[in-house]
Amino acid sequence: MTDFAILDSLQTRGHDRLLIGGDWQDASDGATIDVLDPSSGEPVATIPSGSASDAMAAVEAAAAVADEWAATSPRHRSDILRRSYELMTERLDDLAALIVLEMGKTFAESKGEIAYAAEFFRWYSEEAVRNIGSLSIAPNGDKRIIAIGQPIGVSLLITPWNFPAAMATRKIGPAVAAGCTMILKPASDTPLTALAVGSLLEEAGLPPGVLNVLPSKRSSEVVPAMLGDDRVRLLSFTGSTEVGRTLLAQAAERVVKCSMELGGNAPFLVFDDADIDAAVEGAMIAKMRNGGQSCIAANRFFVHAPVVDRFSSVFAAAMAAVQVGPGMEPGVGLGPLINKGAQDDMSESVEMATDAGSDVLTGGHSPNRPGFFFEPTVLGNVTADSSVLGREIFGPVAPLVTFATEEEAIAMANDTVHGLAAYLFSSDLSRGLRVAEALESGMVGVNRGLISDPAAPFGGVKESGVGREGAHEGMLEFLETKYIAADW
Repeated sequence: MTDFAILDSLQTRGHDRLLIGGDWQDASDGATIDVLDPSSGEPVATIPSGSASDAMAAVEAAAAVADEWAATSPRHRSDILRRSYELMTERLDDLAALIVLEMGKTFAESKGEIAYAAEFFRWYSEEAVRNIGSLSIAPNGDKRIIAIGQPIGVSLLITPWNFPAAMATRKIGPAVAAGCTMILKPASDTPLTALAVGSLLEEAGLPPGVLNVLPSKRSSEVVPAMLGDDRVRLLSFTGSTEVGRTLLAQAAERVVKCSMELGGNAPFLVFDDADIDAAVEGAMIAKMRNGGQSCIAANRFFVHAPVVDRFSSVFAAAMAAVQVGPGMEPGVGLGPLINKGAQDDMSESVEMATDAGSDVLTGGHSPNRPGFFFEPTVLGNVTADSSVLGREIFGPVAPLVTFATEEEAIAMANDTVHGLAAYLFSSDLSRGLRVAEALESGMVGVNRGLISDPAAPFGGVKESGVGREGAHEGMLEFLETKYIAADW
């Protein structure tokens, strides 16, 4: 098994600092961030924390090369992305170990994330040459309508801590493919992976200034400064709905285009005709991927009354069998949560449900050990009006609610301001598709617990976001459509 040598490599090469205009540098005022290992709570690295001045330098660097980069050939951009994919794949174990170190997920899951993250580079290496416009004849027949896609320009990319590699490549890939320059601001909990990705792209041949990486604990200073600059034309953000609302308001001041993937509260529906073993397998994936720390994690389990006892029993047994521990230990299926606040939120969710009369079928506590761990937990007899169902449970806690009819299940599933992902299990394809259409969600898994795919449009409805990432639509977010009126 690999060790954490990649961190030593970053430090030796000086690539554990801000990347601005091709230079790796300290923060202008010397401020720093301590990166913690969630399995112990101990610091593992100290890196610079960018200031508003550093943010402006990053915008300047991106703007300085924007025209030149936009003019490069699609094939050239494609080749850089393809090389980035190859390098990321070659270094999969080392990059995965870095995720374990600063984020805490298991080594197996971290390897899965790096493989997934690399696929965005491969996908957009293929999409880079497919910025295809259109030519049509005006209805009156005497004019031509030409539509082309042009790079939107300097883009601000803000990524979360839960998928520090994949959320970065899902934004960087289409930006590079479209011909945009960018500033990546990773979450301050997990900046090391973003810096490693920046270093890798540099090695793959991405020119200086096209990608600038700005770790910072001072989001309230650096983000408004960049959004207030006339040269920044796009904000791509993944994070909570609460922060998304604030950023939308700030972006509105200059009418900056926004692409946002925000919070979720995904329902998981199990009908009486479902294959229960398959439903539990899907539930384990949908709930426990990344320990439940995912915007598309199943948060509310609605189970048809005739099968609720069997599903509850099998699901609780599967959750109880998950081994908890540091992500690099063999056999571990659940690592720590990201920090103490997340751990406390799980305890609060369990207390909220049990105070309202719910039962703890398994788990329910933080184990007595260092780090930010919490047991896989299933809550039974949760009522439809329980306040715990209104939370985005970002961790390994699964509340179960019983329903009597299909219509009731749909109504309860849609009773949320969020609409990112949803899941349902039924052996009746007609029912599955009918319910999928009725669910107010941007993505629905029918008899599937895993729905993420670089080739699929990822995004939500209602307060879960605007725009789409992945697929061809992801590149379109970084392009402006220009209409050219012509006659010949």
